[in-house]
Amino acid sequence: MAVTQTFIFLAFLAITSSLCFASDPSPLQDFCVADNVSNVFVNGFVCKNPEFVKADDFFFCGLNKPGDTSNPFGSKVTQANVAQIPGLNTLGVSLVRIDFVPGGLNPPHTHPRATEILVVLKGTLYVGFVTSNTDNKLFSKVLNEGDVFVFPQGLIHFQFNHGPSNAVAFAGLGSQNPGTITIGNAVFGSKPPISDDVLAKAFQVSKEIIDKLQAQFWPHN
Repeated sequence: MAVTQTFIFLAFLAITSSLCFASDPSPLQDFCVADNVSNVFVNGFVCKNPEFVKADDFFFCGLNKPGDTSNPFGSKVTQANVAQIPGLNTLGVSLVRIDFVPGGLNPPHTHPRATEILVVLKGTLYVGFVTSNTDNKLFSKVLNEGDVFVFPQGLIHFQFNHGPSNAVAFAGLGSQNPGTITIGNAVFGSKPPISDDVLAKAFQVSKEIIDKLQAQFWPHN
């Protein structure tokens, strides 16, 4: 009996220990400002010497200005993540502003490292996300000014301005560097291109359609 109890206890310790390491570790200091000129590669960024840290490392200016929406999507995402604010390193948050012209779309995409919470400041947006491919269920909603919507981490989602005027939204993300995989860009605009045999079979269309899609310009938003 004692041997069995010992085994169960050790198994419990192994499971709980693995769970402890299943997410990003908590910061072990007040801040770790990213040293963007370091040649050392780590999961994130090397910390700048605290002696050289300044207030500007935690500052970003520009989210008061509309993004340039003169692109095929009619939208623009202005990012404020660790690339723009070195002081976000290890803190697990970031922010974006999204501008839309009427009919503008932030196309279907995912954030592999972050959940997103979006608030509409101006205009009306139709938004939604799709669950993982056990059932591919769409959760969608029309948002007006002041409305908030959450997009779970890693799920494909979109925002579309179907109103008559420009729209503006801000979104917080639960990562200093959430990453963005825009589905159309990744599938049809990869370099080198994915074989048209593969894509034709995956999408159940002809290779001619795939070739036409791959020949399009796939802008990054």
